Amino acid sequence: MSYYISKKVEYSYDETVEKIKESLKEQGFGVVTEIDMKAILKNKIDKDIPPYIILGACSPGYAYHAVQTENNIGLMLPCNVVVREDKDGKIDVSAIDPLEAMKPVNNENLEEMAGEVRDKLEMAVKNL
Repeated sequence: MSYYISKKVEYSYDETVEKIKESLKEQGFGVVTEIDMKAILKNKIDKDIPPYIILGACSPGYAYHAVQTENNIGLMLPCNVVVREDKDGKIDVSAIDPLEAMKPVNNENLEEMAGEVRDKLEMAVKNL
């Protein structure tokens, strides 16, 4: 099984970033971090890559439950969503699969919640 959920879209990069933020919001997530990898790599090591952003998506209710269930789960949060331009100019949106991400934690009390979060992230991506 893959560690991510992915979809190629026909929108522009900027339009896709806005659309996935809105789609995440509809599923109960807020974007708490934005990491512009293209800008960071250019500024820090003078390397060019196509547009690539990492959005840190958080659903406060699920995050609260996770932190109450597993003390160090913050190491695995928030749920990352990537919007990037492929070499062929197509836009790809990918989200972490929380079920796969939580396997190393080995806490069965997180499994049901991770499945619910996965369903919501999958819906956010598929609704694009």
